[in-house]
Amino acid sequence: MTDTLNGVFAAVLTRLGADGAPDASATARHCRWLLENGCDGLSVLGTTGEANSFTVDERLALLDGLAEAGIPGETLMPGVGCCALPDTITLARRAAEHGAGGVLMLPPFYYKNVGDDGLFAAFSEVIEAIGDDRLRVYVYHFPQMSGVPLPASLIERLLARYPGTVAGMKDSSGDLDNMVTVARAFPGFAVFSGSDELFWPLLQAGGAGCITAVSNVAAPLAHEVWTAHRRGDVAAADLAHDKLSAVRRAIAAYPLAAALKAVMARGSGDTDWLRIRPPLMPLSDADVGALLNALDGLGFALPPQP
Repeated sequence: MTDTLNGVFAAVLTRLGADGAPDASATARHCRWLLENGCDGLSVLGTTGEANSFTVDERLALLDGLAEAGIPGETLMPGVGCCALPDTITLARRAAEHGAGGVLMLPPFYYKNVGDDGLFAAFSEVIEAIGDDRLRVYVYHFPQMSGVPLPASLIERLLARYPGTVAGMKDSSGDLDNMVTVARAFPGFAVFSGSDELFWPLLQAGGAGCITAVSNVAAPLAHEVWTAHRRGDVAAADLAHDKLSAVRRAIAAYPLAAALKAVMARGSGDTDWLRIRPPLMPLSDADVGALLNALDGLGFALPPQP
């Protein structure tokens, strides 16, 4: 595995087949398209990818299918965090075997108020069980969904014990102050924004990049922000970020996975994109129309499909 990841990552949508199971071949095509249109990396099997609606076997099959399709392992940051630690270990081990650039690890999220000791023990058990020097762990701070926040005190303990393994964090809390505090407190610890609207402010404070749902459709705009930042062009980054944020707001007015699948279905002409696993549901026809009209009003269009 590579030592550091940065830039624009999509929280990749999972394309479902007619049987309702993840379609690895179709998802691989989407991954390849993302890499060709502004993404530096791919966070598959995360929240937007409906991971917690899939069995461990389904997730393993998707990881295997992406590898077989030739998706470069070093571009991948698969979600592996489960309630049961043996499931997390199984998924993280398979990701390491495929040469993934990192794994994105939710804490065990059913039990609440477990404290730093319990969370440290959970992450430690996974890292120790895998015992692979290639493993790079990016912790996933998303308290609104998991109900289990990952405080800076926990990150400090993990870095002290596993300085070569615990590499960064995706922060989907929407709390810029938390992102900036962590990025500044732990130099070299790669903090990714889970929000497009906080991507540029975090970069200015030393962040590593973004891992966002909207990058499934708007990666070229995120890429403009990233490249402008890298060359020190603040005005260009401001402009691209304003456009990206407007697209994000239009899409985030609806449930993200369903809305993004509707955008992909329209842009690709492939209505199979509309499949989503319950309890998530497709958007109503009225909501699809309103969403697409809003995006058209912004002058937004997907890059050409293969």
